[in-house]
Amino acid sequence: MSFKKSFGYRGAHPDDYKYITNKNSISFTDVPDRVYIPVIQHIGAPAKIVVSVGQVVEEGQLIAEADGFVSANIHSSIPGTVAAIEERYISVGKKSKTIVIELNGEFRKSGKNIHLTDWKSMTKDQLLKKIKDYGIVGMGGATFPTHVKLTIPNGKNVDTLIINGAECEPYITGDHRLMIDRSEDLLEGINIINKILDVRNIYIGIESNKKDAIKRLKTLCLNRYNIKVVPLRVKYPQGDEKQIIKAITNRVVQVDQLPSDVGVIVQNVATVIAIKEAIVNDKPLIDRIVTVSGSGVKEPKNLKVKIGTLLKEVIEECGGLKEDVKKVVIGGPMMGFAQYDLEVPVTKGCSAVVALSEDDYTDFIPNGICLNCGKCINACAFGLAPTVINKYIKYNLFDKAAESGLMYCKECGACAWSCPARIPLVQNFRLGKDIYRKLTEKKKKNKG
Repeated sequence: MSFKKSFGYRGAHPDDYKYITNKNSISFTDVPDRVYIPVIQHIGAPAKIVVSVGQVVEEGQLIAEADGFVSANIHSSIPGTVAAIEERYISVGKKSKTIVIELNGEFRKSGKNIHLTDWKSMTKDQLLKKIKDYGIVGMGGATFPTHVKLTIPNGKNVDTLIINGAECEPYITGDHRLMIDRSEDLLEGINIINKILDVRNIYIGIESNKKDAIKRLKTLCLNRYNIKVVPLRVKYPQGDEKQIIKAITNRVVQVDQLPSDVGVIVQNVATVIAIKEAIVNDKPLIDRIVTVSGSGVKEPKNLKVKIGTLLKEVIEECGGLKEDVKKVVIGGPMMGFAQYDLEVPVTKGCSAVVALSEDDYTDFIPNGICLNCGKCINACAFGLAPTVINKYIKYNLFDKAAESGLMYCKECGACAWSCPARIPLVQNFRLGKDIYRKLTEKKKKNKG
């Protein structure tokens, strides 16, 4: 596998469509009458429900607690009554136990932006505990519990913090607007994280198509913060944490490594602001910024949305869908999930809702035969050969596919976007990974 040789030098260049919403400041949605809050909103074990039907809950109250180290607490996004606990589909096509809360009562935390806590007097352990207690997870899409990421194992030396403002997915502009509209909160959040990590180097990496955000943060950091703002080349998937580490520090995170193994921690812009709100404003992660965009929506916006709000209600806030809409995706068009139903809730990892018309996508083109053109290889920023992996999967050679890097594939979609034959490479890789895991587990059981 040519990982070392080509890592970080490849990539794709889809049209970004940022212009649709990048000038739209963040606005607020109406408070929904009901929210539907799944216990699966993060990597790791699902949270354990700690409320019952009929129970009255306050805004920000714990309703499901982390069930293990790699898990995350979940809180009510509105005051009200637990109307039901039921199985519902979430955006990734899985079912999750879901706590249904009916609005009733007064809001106590939302919208307040006053300093409640002097975090500078808090210890590292106190800061980590509050981040854990308030359910903060990575909001760039990975949803890894943040307290776990910021807990550095003994023997590892982290000297660099990178704030990921690349936002390389087409259409999505929520982080862009946060860097402009809430830049002071972002910088305070960075300082809070640095009290935990105590690093020498702090960078904010921003793709160069966000010139206003770069200018604003450079101006704020000048003579005030020991933070370097780094303009990045516009390239997909520049926002992947291993890519941004390579672009800024020239350090390569190998296949079997974590960023901390090369001395780096990466945090997404929205996550940093959520940390600030948890520590300073005593606010759990109960809402997030969602970009609603695409040619199929009437009024594209950047919205602050309560966790658990149904997708259809978010779209209604933007005037609804146009008649020619063909597909609605949660997340960006490259890594997001197409929805068959608008009755799914917004979760902590939902960065965008993209409504596409027929002119915007080409899934209706019949899948062709591989031309061996190599475009997928040129597009893979991780140095893989997608066409080779796909052929191994096609002929059920899953061990060979794994040897060729299948399990390292980030499912970023750059290969599928580049493929002139419209082969569904990402879907094939997801299926291949699932089969390979099951076969590996079966072999372990047989040996045992």
